[in-house]
Amino acid sequence: MTQTPTAMPAVLELQGICKSFNLGEANETEVLHGINLTLYPGEFCAVMGPSGSGKSTLLNTIGLLDRPTSGRLRIKGMETTSLSDTKLTELRGHSIGFVFQYHHLLSAFSALENVMMPLYGDAGFANASMRERAKALLDMVGLTPWLNAQASHLSGGQQQRVAVARALAMQPALVLADEPTGNLDSKSADSVFALLRDMCTQHRTAVLFVTHNPMLSARCDRTIEVVDGHVLND
Repeated sequence: MTQTPTAMPAVLELQGICKSFNLGEANETEVLHGINLTLYPGEFCAVMGPSGSGKSTLLNTIGLLDRPTSGRLRIKGMETTSLSDTKLTELRGHSIGFVFQYHHLLSAFSALENVMMPLYGDAGFANASMRERAKALLDMVGLTPWLNAQASHLSGGQQQRVAVARALAMQPALVLADEPTGNLDSKSADSVFALLRDMCTQHRTAVLFVTHNPMLSARCDRTIEVVDGHVLND
């Protein structure tokens, strides 16, 4: 029997998340105001909102790159707000994949080597199983003929496909995609979006997809609208 999302353990839980900058200073600013959000395995959720609405701060907080000022943030049931920096780094590396608007590939390395980087960074060495894992992921994103191509020699759409494969290298429970199609032409953007959706379905990976494109958000399971640091609609 297929489980409904609510019957599954949540991948992500935010309860009353607030984030302020310049704490204790005259220019202290609260950017996130009591955000509540729950995401389950296999959910593909768009995040929309105007520039300056707090979307990037929200993603950085969920991605454990910034600590919330208050509230509770759980990844796969683990409360993160009291974890040490070392434990946060470990949890982020194993549970969260990132795809950004700019691919952030290492241009001097091949597509295969770029996808292997998270695996290598975690273990501290490379081995044949890592290589096979990277090959399989690049095959899934349609880049087998370009395994050994230098990243700088790939097209923009191909580079983002490598970035998607790299984000999935550690088999994360959650992928955070921050406008990954923003720099692509419409055909490449549609291809990368479809790829993320397929990966979400195949691997039961939860995806938060930040976009300004209402046509893409309409193809997501949910759309969260963030305005002035509040979740306006979900």
